[in-house]
This record gives sequence, structure tokens and C-alpha cells, in this order.
Amino acid sequence: MSEKIARFLAERQPETPCLVVDLDVVAENFRALKRALPLADIYYAMKANPAPQILSLLAEMGSNFDTASIYEIERCLDLGISAARISYGSTIKKERDIAAAFDHGVRTFAFDSEAELAKLAAAAPGANVYCRILTTGVSADWPLSQKFGCETDIAVELLERAAKLGLVPFGLSFHVGSQQRDPGQWDVAIKAAKDVFDRLGRVGITLKMLNLGGGFPARYRQDLEPMSAYGTKIMGSLRRHFGNKMPTIYVEPGRSIPGDAGIIQTEIVLIAKKTRDAAKRWIYLDVGRFGGLPETMDEAIKYRIKTPRDGGPTGPVVIAGPTCDEVDVLYDKAGYEMPLDLKVGDKIEVLSAGAYTATYCSTGFNGFPPLKEYYI
Repeated sequence: MSEKIARFLAERQPETPCLVVDLDVVAENFRALKRALPLADIYYAMKANPAPQILSLLAEMGSNFDTASIYEIERCLDLGISAARISYGSTIKKERDIAAAFDHGVRTFAFDSEAELAKLAAAAPGANVYCRILTTGVSADWPLSQKFGCETDIAVELLERAAKLGLVPFGLSFHVGSQQRDPGQWDVAIKAAKDVFDRLGRVGITLKMLNLGGGFPARYRQDLEPMSAYGTKIMGSLRRHFGNKMPTIYVEPGRSIPGDAGIIQTEIVLIAKKTRDAAKRWIYLDVGRFGGLPETMDEAIKYRIKTPRDGGPTGPVVIAGPTCDEVDVLYDKAGYEMPLDLKVGDKIEVLSAGAYTATYCSTGFNGFPPLKEYYI
């Protein structure tokens, strides 16, 4: 938690639960990625946090934007961001949304299936299209290994067909999984992509772009290599596989840009034991899965938690949200311990919560309002 956020919380004492994001940290995270991958064009994956304050800041810093819907595209346009800086990166789009994006001036679209390619040919004639290939998601805390992408053999066939349909076979993309803790996973995907580049080259199709996707991590409970280490390994892999025939490189960071810049402050609503000899206390917060923390599903993303009573004796806990739904439990098996002298009413902070929180929260389950947001 930055000093700026700590000062804001002390002075403003906002009602909980709330998300507070330090825009200076957002800017520094963007600069760190740019230093690590100097050859890459950055397309911020705005689904991570689409707050206008973040989008405007990154636009001023030279970022492009990866969008997942026509609504995100229109949000960018409303902020004065040129359509030339927008990629429509979802592989699942309605044909009328493709047409609307094309009418707005968007010219770069992702796909991973024959049906999606047909929609692009009909609604975005002559557009640049890139095919997403499958990855395993190994070593990622939030894998993306099934719903999106296709096998490389299929990618070759689809990009050949794209040319016949009057589209421009622009490139390939992949995603090694969100919160990817192993920088070496990019090498596996880059090697597979190079094979597709070569196979298409032999039939007269020259791809111009390779999209490395996202996956760059925020700082949760696990130790991580610095962004510079990711850059060194990825750039080494690109040089090893592509040599002096480097394509244009795109990268789509999401959580790594706003993640560590934000915290959620939440209040303890209840502390309870379920049996007289229970080994764990239940700690109920005023924020849960439905209020902005859905990435705790299967305890996948393990946030660091700061309390006002840190430093004393601790004991094992189950951490849960406030709603009347049995699945609204954040952590049970991940080994969380919290101070024994915590009290109902204590305010605690969920750290590195600037990404995939406010944008994920429900709009009224049990009547709870959306997470309040402050950008400072």
C-alpha cells in the first residue's frame, strides 16, 4: 500500500468497502513494462480496470487499448482515444458489434474459429485479423487454456482462408494465463507461433504481428521475479526464434498495470466459531466474491491482507463475505492466519486489488451496492 493511499484513508476515512487506486503507481507500472519490453506496442487490456482516470492517464502516456466489447470501444472513443489505437481482442463477437467497431474506425480484430472469421469478412471487409492459438496455462494462477484459441494447424488453415475472404492475415496472438509466475512460458508459445509464421510463409502469406498477450503478474502472496526479468527472458526468446526477422510485437498487460496500485479497504462485520472446539475462526468482511473479489474462486488469487493489529499472535481463519450465499467464502484451505485480537469493526486492507475487482462486482446481489472507487 502506497503512502499516498495510507494518507487518503487516514484523512478521508471513506465508507467501506472501497477501492482506492494510486495513479502514480499505475504510471510507474506502465513505464516498467515499457522498459522491460522496449520493442513492444502496449495495448492495455482495459477489462482489468476500465476507470476513465486510468484510461486517460495511459492514453497520455502513449498506450494503445485492447478491448473486449463494443462498449469498451465506445468508452475509449468517448475519452477521445483514436480508433487507430484500439484492437478488438475478443474472439467472441456479435456481427453487429464487429460492424459498429468497423464503422467507428477500428481495423484490427482477433478470431480463433471459422465462424468468427466469416463474421469478420462480412462486417469488417479488408480488416487486419489475427488468430489466437491455444496455450496450456501452466504456472498461471488464473489459466486461460480452454475457452480461447485454437490449435496451430487450425490457425494456419484459418489465416489462409482469411486471405481468400479479402481480409488481411495480420498475425497471431496467445495468452499464457493470467498471473503467470513463470516467464519461461512465453518461450513455449513464441516457439509455436514461429512455426505458424514459417508454415504460412511457405504458401506466400507473410504475417506481420505477434501479440504476446497478457499474463504479467501483480504482487499477491507468492514471490515473483521483477518485470525486468520477464522482459529479459521474453526478448531473449523473440531473438532466438525470430532472429533479425522480428515481427511487430504487441503486448496486452492487464492486472500488472493497475493491480499493485490499488487496495480494497473492508470492515470486519463478524467473528465467529462454528463449534466449541473449532480450530478456525470465521472472519466475515463487508466485501466478498460478489462485491469485487471473484478471483478468490477456488482460492486461485491469494491476496495479501493488512490489519491494524499485525505483529501479534495469529490463528487460522476462514475468510468470508457478507452475502447469504454459501459460496461467498474467500479463503478456507489457503492457510490464512490473522491476529487473535482482531475485533468486529476493525478495518483491514486487501492489497494489490486494483485489477479485476470493481469491474467484476455485482450490481445489487442481496441489495449491496457496487464497490465504491477512488482514484488519487
